[in-house]
Amino acid sequence: MVPRAEAPSAQPLPALVPVSHDSAGSSIDQATFSSSALAGQGSFIVYLPPGYASTNRHYPVLYLLHSRDGHAAAFLEIGIQRSLDRLIAEGAIPPMLVVMIQDRSGLNNWRDIGTRHSETYVVEVQQLIDRMLPTIPTRAGRAIAGSSMGGFGAMHVALANPYRFAVVESWLGYFNNLDGELRADRAIISQLGLHAFLYGAVDDPVAVPAENPAFAAQLRAAGAQAKSAIFAGGHSLQKVKEHLDAGLLFAGRSLAAAQRRAGAEDAARRLSQALAPVAQTSR
Repeated sequence: MVPRAEAPSAQPLPALVPVSHDSAGSSIDQATFSSSALAGQGSFIVYLPPGYASTNRHYPVLYLLHSRDGHAAAFLEIGIQRSLDRLIAEGAIPPMLVVMIQDRSGLNNWRDIGTRHSETYVVEVQQLIDRMLPTIPTRAGRAIAGSSMGGFGAMHVALANPYRFAVVESWLGYFNNLDGELRADRAIISQLGLHAFLYGAVDDPVAVPAENPAFAAQLRAAGAQAKSAIFAGGHSLQKVKEHLDAGLLFAGRSLAAAQRRAGAEDAARRLSQALAPVAQTSR
């Protein structure tokens, strides 16, 4: 598979502007910047977990993509800050950063089409975040999810950049023409693994719910750990709110599992390298 071109990473770092703090100790910041991918202004919102300002730890990151003609703040409107605060306080998920990316409106969200480079824009934001904040700057430290068209976008970006994200989720999304990207990634997914959670809704008039178990089966055949669900109801932000905890739990636990796997594989490599000279001298 030919690697995708990297998004530009040498631009000046934008400033994070505080928006709000809550009683649990988490905060919401936002930033705008001159985006090379969009040839215009880009922006994102960041959730910083409780204790962020008083620690030197490095955090995994969940990137969120909004729906068609939607906005990044929609995730705040359905209570993601409260959910994250609670799940982290309960120890259900590890502390993490959550980056809500704002794209331009329109039908082609999150894909590179013509002069609109929304997929590259997601990578551009991810690279900025790794430069700006104390992240775990590896595949095992990154998850991506989205709602509706953002669910399509999350799956597309993850498959188009298979060395970049260890976890992907689609909330009420769809998978149009992603079969080819998945086939191209089979060897990479088989080697590195991928955690995926896909869900739809029974009465969804936008995204066919049966696509979720079908595409999850294709992911599993490629070597991913993929789960799917079909919930009652229709296609709405309220439906995403109802199942927000499920999505966040999957992301947090899967990121922890991906980091454990990466740590074990790194330890095995170091041991192999350390034993190699001994094997050479014993011949």
